[in-house]
Amino acid sequence: QVPLVESGGGLVQAGNSLRLSCAPSGRTFSAAMGWFRQAPGKEREFVAAITWVMGTEYYADSVKGRFSVSRDLGTNFLYLQMNSLKLEDTAVYYCASGYSGANIYTRESYDWWGQGTQVTVSS
Repeated sequence: QVPLVESGGGLVQAGNSLRLSCAPSGRTFSAAMGWFRQAPGKEREFVAAITWVMGTEYYADSVKGRFSVSRDLGTNFLYLQMNSLKLEDTAVYYCASGYSGANIYTRESYDWWGQGTQVTVSS
């Protein structure tokens, strides 16, 4: 069973917006959840994260001011609002959970992952 399911990806023109959603398949608590992305030929990189109880947000420098991470405490859904999209935002976006309490910016700190959703930004 896939622990997390992402949705909302697609093809969008530069400057436009997309909203990604992440649905947990179970109700196992995670102290934080995050979004990562992987472009072709590149390593998977941190995009954003949020602590579940306090709602503290963390962002990669490349997306600050354009992306916004949020969560729904009732449904346990995670969201990523992406505005002013750029060509370099093109990647597969992954939702991550099962935060270990270590460095919130690194992929090794998360145990559970979704299968990813493709975001393609065109000119």
